[in-house]
Amino acid sequence: MAALDLKKTYKHLYAPSAKASAIVDVPPMTFLMFDGTGDPNTTPDYVVAIEALYTLSYTLKFALKREGLDYAVMPLEGLWWADDMTQFRLDERTNWRWTMMISQPDAVTEAHVTTACTAATKKLDSATIARVRREVYHEGLSAQVMHLGPYAAEAPTIESLHAFISAQGYVRAGKHHEIYLKDPRKTAPEKLQTVIRQPITRD
Repeated sequence: MAALDLKKTYKHLYAPSAKASAIVDVPPMTFLMFDGTGDPNTTPDYVVAIEALYTLSYTLKFALKREGLDYAVMPLEGLWWADDMTQFRLDERTNWRWTMMISQPDAVTEAHVTTACTAATKKLDSATIARVRREVYHEGLSAQVMHLGPYAAEAPTIESLHAFISAQGYVRAGKHHEIYLKDPRKTAPEKLQTVIRQPITRD
């Protein structure tokens, strides 16, 4: 039996067009999450978050495989915001708040996560593990588009997405969401693929 790949199950959510924005309705999905603050390029917490999420995601994958469920570990995702969203700027990151997260199959229960956290103490300290949580996140109605290229060049793509939202009669609601489909350590900046998503509501 082929391994479950949620990117294929939810292809419309993880492989949007890079040429045109679209509106999608995102269902409730299960995630491992890790909260932090500050500039991801400089705060040590960001590196800690990524290590913790991937360590636990692979621990869960191997545990569920022993139970008969094989699946692909999903890409890293991030929710980004500021306490005052009018002050949320791409060029000023010190006041950013963020939640890094990795989607999990619905079969991953709280009990599975608790067991995985215990197993992960061989690689992670208990304080770090305690910051990871399992949460069902329902993003709902959103607009999204694929950004191709370096993260530093996202601004025009985001501006175009926001213009699309307004043109469709919606307003932004909720946190800026990015899905990192390529590993920046192994991918040239110009070949990076990032889903840019923004929850919306009627004006």
